[in-house]
Amino acid sequence: MNWILLIIAGLFEVAFASCLGKAKEVTGNEVYWWYGGFLVSLIISMSLLIKSTQNLPIGTAYAVWTGVGAVGTVLMGIFIFKEPATFWRVFFIATLIGSIIGLKFVSH
Repeated sequence: MNWILLIIAGLFEVAFASCLGKAKEVTGNEVYWWYGGFLVSLIISMSLLIKSTQNLPIGTAYAVWTGVGAVGTVLMGIFIFKEPATFWRVFFIATLIGSIIGLKFVSH
């Protein structure tokens, strides 16, 4: 269950990073909605991270949380914000995913 909470926390990290990206694209009062989404996503992400570290090693949990956030944010950048999907970006994202899976298998 803690691993599921940790993955969800990482997905909310993707959400708060994406809200920041959208906030810089809009103008007027809409920017406050994106910053509000950022704050809500941040609170949920941190709360789930705290909950999951009660039973998982902090080093592993933090690495997985940031890894899920990094992979998800890069993928959001590619698919939503139309950032380039170069060979090296995809290669290093794949190695990061492999590292996250590896940490899961070597953690108790």
